Amino acid sequence: MADRRHADNATPDADEKAVVERQRDIQRPIDRSDRKQDEDGGSGAMQAGARKYPEPPFPEQHQAKPGLEARLKPEPLYDAPHWKGSGKLEGMAALITGADSGIGRAVAVLFAREGCDVAIAYLSSEEDAKTTKAAVEKEGRKAILLAGDIADPAFAKEAVKQTLDAFGRLDVLVNNAAYQQHVGDLMELSEDQFDLTMKTNLYGMFHMIKAALPHMKPGSSIINTGSITGIDGNKQLLDYSLTKGGIHAFTRALSGSLLEKGIRVNCVAPGPVWTPLNPADRDPEGVSEFGSSAKMKRPAQPEELAPAYVFLASPQSGSYITGEILPVIGGY
Repeated sequence: MADRRHADNATPDADEKAVVERQRDIQRPIDRSDRKQDEDGGSGAMQAGARKYPEPPFPEQHQAKPGLEARLKPEPLYDAPHWKGSGKLEGMAALITGADSGIGRAVAVLFAREGCDVAIAYLSSEEDAKTTKAAVEKEGRKAILLAGDIADPAFAKEAVKQTLDAFGRLDVLVNNAAYQQHVGDLMELSEDQFDLTMKTNLYGMFHMIKAALPHMKPGSSIINTGSITGIDGNKQLLDYSLTKGGIHAFTRALSGSLLEKGIRVNCVAPGPVWTPLNPADRDPEGVSEFGSSAKMKRPAQPEELAPAYVFLASPQSGSYITGEILPVIGGY
């Protein structure tokens, strides 16, 4: 005979009621937690750093290209006050493009704290560049300013020459400068924009490396700034994603060709980072929510990227690392 409890419309017995009540006992506190999160606006951004970092929403803002860090609100955090230098780059010299602001500035500061002199290459934002120079000098290291367009091979050669004149050596080249402009779809992507993005992001890297290589000795390193867009793509950053994917591939290829010279080549691929690049590209509303779609629900601050560059540049930590693409993207 069939079990009475399994028949249609059967009345649950005491055991079944107990199971149901147990399930509901588990459910109730979670329901309360869900309601509280809804009332509070969600669970908030992940904070796992040495200090609390800003999270969206940010003030609505927009800037003309190339953007000024001095006008960005809140001001990006780049000085990494909890980072203690330990001589990882002692006595070395670095040339960093796009070092006037954003990731480049943060890298310059940590390089200096680790004992490295820094050549600060930038396009036009002299106010920002002077702030970076002062920050490097505050760490007790030398700094020079190099204004120019990395897409111009003559500037690349001059930048390397001035670095050598100032410091007598070049141990680390960081190709960080980039151009970015979103478009709604492919038909809005003009040939002029496509050309400018290619020339800045790919040709610029090529010119800087070609100018620097003859002066780099075994133990030197090249670090390129890629992007999560070069891994996943971005439907509004078609040309930018293309160049970043190209930077990743070039990093891998060049690392193999420079093995015999003892020069390492690596790449850092950031996710969203709070820099002037963003208000100079997005509309004010988009800027206010920048980084909110990342897994950590906030953009990185530049000082959260800089340690990756120190790690890859230092012969103490990166001696067996070449051809790597290191994503720093706030979670998968």
